[in-house]
Amino acid sequence: MTTDSAEPKYPEHTYLNDGYSLKSWLLTKDHKRIGILYLISITFFFALGGLFALLIRLELLTPQGDLMQSDTYNKMFTMHGIVMIFFFLVPSIPAVFGNFLVPIMIGARDLAFPRLNLASWYMYMAGAVFALYAIVSGGVDTGWTFYTPYSTAHADSHVISTAVGILIMGFSSIFTGLNFIVTIHRMRAPGMTWFRLPLFIWAHYATSLIMILGTPVLGITIALVGVERALGLGIFDPANGGDPLLFQHLFWFYSHPAVYIMILPAMGVISEVITCFARKVIFGYGFIATSSMLIAILGFFVWGHHMYVSSQSEYAGLIFSALSFLVAIPSAIKVFNWTATLYKGSITFEAPMLYVFGFIGVFTIGGLTGLFLAALGMDRHVHDTYFVVAHFHYIMVGGALMAYLAAMHFWWPKMTGKRYPEGLAMVGAIAVFVGFNMTFFPQFILGYLGMPRHYHEYVPEFQFLHIMSTAGASVLGVGYLIPGVCFLWSLIHGRNAGPNPWEAKGLEWTIPSPPPTHNFEEIPVVTEEPYQYTSEASSVRHS
Repeated sequence: MTTDSAEPKYPEHTYLNDGYSLKSWLLTKDHKRIGILYLISITFFFALGGLFALLIRLELLTPQGDLMQSDTYNKMFTMHGIVMIFFFLVPSIPAVFGNFLVPIMIGARDLAFPRLNLASWYMYMAGAVFALYAIVSGGVDTGWTFYTPYSTAHADSHVISTAVGILIMGFSSIFTGLNFIVTIHRMRAPGMTWFRLPLFIWAHYATSLIMILGTPVLGITIALVGVERALGLGIFDPANGGDPLLFQHLFWFYSHPAVYIMILPAMGVISEVITCFARKVIFGYGFIATSSMLIAILGFFVWGHHMYVSSQSEYAGLIFSALSFLVAIPSAIKVFNWTATLYKGSITFEAPMLYVFGFIGVFTIGGLTGLFLAALGMDRHVHDTYFVVAHFHYIMVGGALMAYLAAMHFWWPKMTGKRYPEGLAMVGAIAVFVGFNMTFFPQFILGYLGMPRHYHEYVPEFQFLHIMSTAGASVLGVGYLIPGVCFLWSLIHGRNAGPNPWEAKGLEWTIPSPPPTHNFEEIPVVTEEPYQYTSEASSVRHS
């Protein structure tokens, strides 16, 4: 999208220099500053979760458990899972880029409820304090899934404080989702019809529905675990007359849709980046938008495929298996449409596009291996093995995290007004892709050969594959450090980016970089379809 006013007059101040004091940031109601606060917070938790992962991989270098005791190892992989899932992956793209971009992309000056938006960050930080307390006080050893009776019968594990932290953090997700839904419904610029919305907005709208419908179920489930643990009530613990299968049903009813909280925004990022660097109208806009909504809806009907070996009815297993195959179709639609967008495009290979190519490759492998786990017979063989670990990380790390890095590189010039060193950023993208596959592809083989997950001792025959995986993790770690170097360098030495360094379409590229405090001097009027890279027509005029 472009604007028919070549030199718009904007206020001199931007969201970055509109008050430098710490108080002005901690009390801000500017959606862009709140996005930056989230960025700082989740970067810390990403580093913390990565530290736990490093210790896990070092332990697995040798077949003997010679670096840590089994109980300590249990706490390592539990805290790695809790930190990375609840405090990084779930909030990463919605909290950072959703907060920063949703109002600008639809032509609004802020989210519908600015104070609620700030409250959501404080809820996130409050939940983080409880989780950090659990870590420094000895950790949790139940696994990130909190399966009972592990979470209800162990007296030496800080389950309650962790559960309280996750419960509070859940309110942050609900507030954010509610804010996005109301904003998208009520605050779109004139002419911004539903089918002129950027696909990034469609992805966040679908994600927000999952947030507000699914997160309360997790909150109730975790609260019941805390009540049972504190008062000794028989809810899930079979020793007290409870039903552990009930916990799994409640937990996975949220936690499988939570996969789409992590991956749907990532898909929105890919749609934005791929059409920019292919210089083509996105192929099948309507199908991609509709598929986001289908994923959000169907995602609530497949939780039972996590429970094939848990004494669940075989007839229920057949139904969940069929539904699990069905939910793969909307994701496949997106991949085929992205591929068709690339066909005969004028493709350039900047860092954001390299992450997009990496995403498509690893997400496709992750999706195809998910079909193995959706099949009842195959799942019995690979359930609770490293095959599941590899599949999950191909979707979450290879998918969600690679898209997060694509978003960081694509919108960093817009957020800061500075360019990063493109060559070094491309090296980082290649290192992430190579290191990721070196780390997790051997784990498919380990799982198929029968290596159980969560074990810190294993038979010597598996050592070579574990050494490969740990070596890959070292490359992956370097790959993650390189973007940090690029972004920090750009803040000090980066050249000015200008309003639209990528020559991209979209309302966010019609305003200065970094954006003014109130985004637009005048609310824009949208007059053409999205992603018109082949059209010279102006899409926006300022009234």
